[in-house]
Formats: sequence, structure tokens, C-alpha cells
Amino acid sequence: MRFVQFVRKSSPHARLLGAELSDGGNIVDLTHIAPNTLDFIRGGENALNVAKTYLKTSPPSVDRGEIELAAPITGMDKVLCIGMNYKDHCEEQGAPIPKEPVVFNKFPSCVVGPTADLPKPKCTDQLDWEVELCVVIGKKAFNVSREEAMDYVYGFTTAHDVSARDWQLKRNGGQWLVGKAMDAFAPIGPAVVTKEEVGNPHNLNLSCTVNGQIKQNSNTSQFVFGVDEVISWVSQFSTLLPGDIILTGTPPGVGAFMKPPQWLKVGDVVECKIENIGSVVNKIV
Repeated sequence: MRFVQFVRKSSPHARLLGAELSDGGNIVDLTHIAPNTLDFIRGGENALNVAKTYLKTSPPSVDRGEIELAAPITGMDKVLCIGMNYKDHCEEQGAPIPKEPVVFNKFPSCVVGPTADLPKPKCTDQLDWEVELCVVIGKKAFNVSREEAMDYVYGFTTAHDVSARDWQLKRNGGQWLVGKAMDAFAPIGPAVVTKEEVGNPHNLNLSCTVNGQIKQNSNTSQFVFGVDEVISWVSQFSTLLPGDIILTGTPPGVGAFMKPPQWLKVGDVVECKIENIGSVVNKIV
């Protein structure tokens, strides 16, 4: 199943929960089951079964022309990220493959929707793109084994890990936080897709284009650490909660390592796309 959050253009302050019947397809309002995706996930199998039963009744759908998609999940406790997690991205940098997952974070307030405009911060001239598979946690996880880790995954979504490379790599004492966690630096969407519908998370094509030109084009088979390894590793020192998200790293083709480097500018349109999930498309403003 595909879960979205949306607003009606006639009432843009009320965020609603819906089921998207296909990528870009009709949306069925599910707010009578839960007010938002986070509460729906907290409802576990019971909420999922109620939604499945309801959808079998062929309920009315929402006219997409009357709505805009918001981020498919908000209000999470944690937004975690994994760096240097594609073999081909490490090769692109001439960097050694990490021996253990490199963990950093964004803030929940960084999360924006799949078509949100991204204001270019005045403090950076080195704005970069990164397409990433994003894991959505389904239940509380602490110190879980790699073998049981996938039991804690609810689903996946597409993420754009927007990065200010000057702040990430050259300033702020070598810490990544500021360069990774500015306002709107985590567009996600278009839907939270359940893991059963996504299929094998370790064999998904993913790509990023800027103004229609392909910049990144790879497959999650290039992961250094798979989804199960990442969840097990992180859960050793942070309790993962329902709705927490983990961005799992980016493949090669980022602007910082092009010769010469390329940076996003006002007016650029970035599309990050993942097989079986869909795209986030954001304009730099």
C-alpha cells in the first residue's frame, strides 16, 4: 500500500491521510481511520487491516486537481542519515569504504513535501543534490539483530538529501550537521510505500536529474551496508520509534565531485526517483 498526506487547496491548513492507489493515481481519504501517517503506523496491523477492508469497498477518491501532496510522514522523533554507503560513491571520491556505518542526522523540521520549493540559503554557494532510499520504521526497536531488523521496517519513501557542501566539508569544525540540516533540506515522498509493495530494497534503481539532465543513476545493490545492517547498527545506541526515518546514503554523481564542481542555483529543478516508490521534484527558489 501507498500512504500519503495531502491538503485540499480549499483548506490548505488541514493535513489529511490518504491511500494512493498507484504512483500518481487516485487518492482515498483515510482520516476516519487515523489523522495522519504517524498515528496510522502506530496503529499497527489493526489500522492496516481496517484500511485494506475499507479500500475493498471501492470508496470515493479525491480529485487530484483539488489537492497538493505534503510530506508522506511528519512528526517523527528522529531523522537519521547514513553517509558513504554506496561502493560506487566511495570510488567517485577516492575514499576508502567505511568499516562501519557513518551516522549523522537532520531535524524533523527539515522534512518537506515531494513538490515543495526549496529556498536557497543565503549562507551557501555550494548547494548539492543527493537521491536516497529512505526507510520508515514501523515499531520500537532497540538493540535488534541484523536477522530481525527487517521486521521493524514499515516501508520506504524517496528522499532528497539536500546538502550545503561548504558548511558540511569546510566549515563548522568538520561537523556535518549544519551543512545537512538547514531548512527544507529533507524533501521526501511521494508516498510511504509498504515494504511488501516495494520488494527487495537492495535491488532498486534510483536516479537524480537536474533540469532534466541525469546526474545520478545507480542501484541499491551498491549499498555498503544494507537496510538490515543499518537498522541493527543504529539501534545499538538509539531507540528507533514508529515513524522515524533513515536516509540510507547516495550513489555517485553529486555535484561536489564533478570536475569542475556543479552547484544548484535558483530556478533549478531537481527530480529524485526510486523504482517502485516514485519521485520528489523540487525547485530551488
